[in-house]
Amino acid sequence: MSNSTEPLRVLVYSDDRTVRQEVKLALGRRIAADLSEVEVFEVATGPAAIRALDQGRYDALIFDGEATPEGGMGLAYQIKDEIPNCPPVLLLVARVADAWLATWSKADAISAHPVDPVQLPGQLAQMVRRARSGETTGAYAEPITQ
Repeated sequence: MSNSTEPLRVLVYSDDRTVRQEVKLALGRRIAADLSEVEVFEVATGPAAIRALDQGRYDALIFDGEATPEGGMGLAYQIKDEIPNCPPVLLLVARVADAWLATWSKADAISAHPVDPVQLPGQLAQMVRRARSGETTGAYAEPITQ
């Protein structure tokens, strides 16, 4: 994980450019006073996300559970099994009923889709802090509030 002088590197996966832009705008330059500035990297396909993870280091991942053809939940499940020391994953889910799928996908947190610009930065900050402290959840830890 990065220290306070390095940017907080966040990889955002969604096939929808609007969703990626909403996430980027919601995160802004800094998600919390105790964390460094955010640097967002965007990808539009599952294979691009895998390549990005193979080529770079990220502090957190935000995946769109509604993405097609490869959903963020399936991608989260795949990378949690395949990538050693996988960064924490926050899933964007549209339906509260899909929260159980976030557990299956091994996501570390979930947030409402469409993006809630007030809620998302706080959830991401909390997830990053937990990861940095060594706390593991094994499943999603943050509820959806709509």
